[in-house]
Amino acid sequence: MDINLQNKKIELIQWLSTLNDVSLIDKLVELRKTEKTDWWNEISAAEKKSIEKGLLDADNGKLTSHSTVKKIYEKWL
Repeated sequence: MDINLQNKKIELIQWLSTLNDVSLIDKLVELRKTEKTDWWNEISAAEKKSIEKGLLDADNGKLTSHSTVKKIYEKWL
């Protein structure tokens, strides 16, 4: 992470920890709510396709139990 960005975050945290103005804190909370991004919009098309395939497989009963997968891959875990 960029050191300048990290410093800005630390400065904001320090500033926020000193705030006593409830209305300003409420405004910041509302801003945070509106600024949330959906991770789905941040991933690649290939990742979306892979997730959708996995959900479709699960819906169709194409599942492998955790214990079976663990046995198959235990040598790498």
